[in-house]
Amino acid sequence: MTSLNSHGIRFAFGTLTVLPVRVTRWDREAARAGMLSAPLAGLVVGLLAAAPGALLLLLGSGPLLAAVASTAVPAVLTRGLHLDGLADTADGLGSGKPAADALRIMKQSDIGPFGVITLLFVLLAQVAVLQELYGEGWAHGAVAAVVAGVTARLALTLASRQGVPPARPEGLGAAVAGTVPMGAAAAVTVAVVAAGSGAGAVFGGYGALAHGLAVVAGLMGAQLLLRHCVRRFGGVTGDVFGAVAETAATAALVVLAQG
Repeated sequence: MTSLNSHGIRFAFGTLTVLPVRVTRWDREAARAGMLSAPLAGLVVGLLAAAPGALLLLLGSGPLLAAVASTAVPAVLTRGLHLDGLADTADGLGSGKPAADALRIMKQSDIGPFGVITLLFVLLAQVAVLQELYGEGWAHGAVAAVVAGVTARLALTLASRQGVPPARPEGLGAAVAGTVPMGAAAAVTVAVVAAGSGAGAVFGGYGALAHGLAVVAGLMGAQLLLRHCVRRFGGVTGDVFGAVAETAATAALVVLAQG
């Protein structure tokens, strides 16, 4: 079990980040352990995103620059793959074509108008929320960046649960689709929601509630997109996973802005 957990952590960091971690196993068991470990990868990404934002603010920069830094780091740490997946998924959904044609559009290297518009508004929303939160203090922005990072990867855990089919027989979607047992997915979700509430507790009781709800809202937004993609494409792909992650992060941030 310890060996499998080690392979799972390697799988999570090796597939979800650019950190120099070598994936040593690519079988279904490793994929299951890896997707259950996805929130851990999200925690590291979130902490690395929060660090420059908080540091810039403490050094005297304005909240806008801090927000841009905290938004840029996750993109760098994923080689932009999640954002690329978001754009490709938007193009596939926006095409209105049958599943096979939509999947072909998503595999093309160019980005169409639906993808460009979606990327623009998602990134603007993330920067706008983080600017507002950094304006309240470095801790507000930093905790939000961490919560968004973890929520995004937890959404991938849930997207890998049993009953969610792959849309193609190859690729990351096929490798991880249906690998995570429902019970394990639920347990990880409860743990992450509790951790999010605990992080928000540094701002008081309302902060604990708001941050816990932000995680839940992020997952709900991601689940709505996931269900729509499964209906339209017949299952999940690597691009859908990227879109699900960005949707979860953005929805969680938007909820935090309401506090």
